[in-house]
Amino acid sequence: MNNMNLVRGLVLMAIALIFGLGSFNYTIGRFSRAGPGLFPLMVSCLLFLIGLISVVRSRFVEVVPLSYNMKNIALVLLGLCGFALLSQHLNMIAGIVFLVFCSSFAGTSYSVARSLKISVGLIVVAFMFRTLLGLQLPLF
Repeated sequence: MNNMNLVRGLVLMAIALIFGLGSFNYTIGRFSRAGPGLFPLMVSCLLFLIGLISVVRSRFVEVVPLSYNMKNIALVLLGLCGFALLSQHLNMIAGIVFLVFCSSFAGTSYSVARSLKISVGLIVVAFMFRTLLGLQLPLF
């Protein structure tokens, strides 16, 4: 199993199963009156479908050898931990900016302009979650 496309799809399916099964600990409800478990269940179903498509697609495309770079894994984990710490102790906007800029060092090319655009987009999404859905996000 040295095929990156196959492993990527299997990992997505495993993550979807973990969160999908965890969503059953909450009330699912109905579409007309959704419970707290409906949204994670729907997202995990979509993620499982994407993983399944990736697994099927891996049978028809050229095999990409599986490789990993520990530096990139460490950068992404540092970005996630920094996001959690900054969001808890400072504010979520600083956490989002740190996450994007730190994780973008793991890519093949680094662009400050692209990182700023992604940060602004994620901050807009966070504000939409706060205003439209009424979530209590520590944005300030």
